Amino acid sequence: MNYFFFLALLDDRSNMCSIMTERTTKERILEAAEELMLERSFHAVGLKQLLDAVKVPKGSFYHYFESKEQFGVEMMKHYMEEASAHKRSFLLNREKEPDALKRLFKYLEGSIKFMDENPGKFPCLAIKLGNEVSEISEDMREELMKGFNDWISIYQEVLDDAVAAGQLPTDLDTATEAALIQDHWAGAAQRAVIFRSSEPVRRTVEHIKARIENVMI
Repeated sequence: MNYFFFLALLDDRSNMCSIMTERTTKERILEAAEELMLERSFHAVGLKQLLDAVKVPKGSFYHYFESKEQFGVEMMKHYMEEASAHKRSFLLNREKEPDALKRLFKYLEGSIKFMDENPGKFPCLAIKLGNEVSEISEDMREELMKGFNDWISIYQEVLDDAVAAGQLPTDLDTATEAALIQDHWAGAAQRAVIFRSSEPVRRTVEHIKARIENVMI
């Protein structure tokens, strides 16, 4: 289970109904690959292992994907779009929680809980595969870049909500702050996996919260 699926359940367990809806064979292949690669790597997961996991014949793979690289591009696009959707449903749910900073802090604190419960596990496929796939495929790197930019824009929208509500100063550079949140969290998550400890993520979340609280009006 990755961090974004965990957050969907943490926020509202009724989301299970929409998450577990009937999927196409192509979606099943992509989702199975994401889970396998969270445990291993892009190169370490073979075609047979992937198709055995979803119980489909080899011909089904080449019906949907021309090559492993093209499959990788679609997998990264699928993952980043799903992750963005979960981020939006949590961070931009203004009806459930009108306070933008409470939404942001609860989201970040959820990552600590995930790392506590899953020591040594990557919370995000993009962080795990980022360096590996960026070196072997420009198209996969492009999908990652689009996804990261989308995530940063979601953080920025939350901060802009707080500015509009008078919680943060109007001259705050929300674009830069949003990028820093993403970069700090990603670096902390990587070290948390290496150290098999949630402490790097915990300290980073505390730092982000303190930084924002220090400029609150």
